[in-house]
Amino acid sequence: MDLDAYTAAHSEEWARLDELGRKRAFTGQEADELIERYQSGATQLSALKTVAGSTAQGDRLSVSLSRARLRFTGASANVLRAVPTFFALQLPAALYRIRWLTLAMALATVLIATLWALWIGGDPAVMANLGDDEQLKKLANEDFVDYYSENPAASFTGQVWTNNAWIAAQCLAFGILGVWVPLVILQNAQNLGINAAVLFEYGHGDTFFLYILPHGLLELTAIFVAAAAGTRLFWAWIAPGARTRGQALAEDGRALFTIALGLVIVLFVSGVIEGFVTPSPLPWPVKIGIGVVALGAFLFYMLFVGGRAYRAGQTGDLEEFEAGARTLTAA
Repeated sequence: MDLDAYTAAHSEEWARLDELGRKRAFTGQEADELIERYQSGATQLSALKTVAGSTAQGDRLSVSLSRARLRFTGASANVLRAVPTFFALQLPAALYRIRWLTLAMALATVLIATLWALWIGGDPAVMANLGDDEQLKKLANEDFVDYYSENPAASFTGQVWTNNAWIAAQCLAFGILGVWVPLVILQNAQNLGINAAVLFEYGHGDTFFLYILPHGLLELTAIFVAAAAGTRLFWAWIAPGARTRGQALAEDGRALFTIALGLVIVLFVSGVIEGFVTPSPLPWPVKIGIGVVALGAFLFYMLFVGGRAYRAGQTGDLEEFEAGARTLTAA
């Protein structure tokens, strides 16, 4: 798409849309024209977003569309009316935008945890620094497993949900600093590596995976998403591209708020699995299968639903609801 040519071809339509959006009273003919131009403008904004991303022309058109929408809908006081659009378009699109960063966080965690476990397990002196033989044996034989059942399931669910939400919130809030996310990833990976090394050392390597996989597949993925979102905000500040730093931080910050709301739900689901499924007497294939299904559902939502919404023009910004919704419905 030639952006200048596209803008020139539609500039009169956009000017008329902006003019109508500023009016306080309409004739019947003007009201019909406003709706028609709004629908055309929404489709054109979607095309601009898909091909060129954030542009000055698109930003101006978005403002005109928002103003026009208020003329024939009014400001809605019912937040619940926006919930279907949030889950169908905004949240999955925001998740889709950070898919590669999420993968990078996952790979970094697996690599660091593996190297850490191999280092500790391969050097008795390092293993000894973690505790004496009695302490490590107790961790491998009792403490690691007891951790998941020493409290009532409902109480434990709330505890892990709060803890994981706090970790995710730190990634989102302090990600702009550039150093916080690497620290969180390093600490989580080290913790996984230490537990794996100790359990393998005392012949309980299978226990490590059996108790981590049911809930950990979804829980860790949520942390990776939070870390990716925080890193995205840091990068928007460092390399805003054609946008000003203020614009970049505002746009990506709105998408991060979307992701934060979504992660509350995802971490609640993983907390329920950790509290009720991981320590349950269900067969291990069933428990791990539940974890795999939960992760698969999230990845489908993030990659398939999110990809479809993103290609329809959504980027996770509240102002793009209508444009993305109309394009997605027509697709």
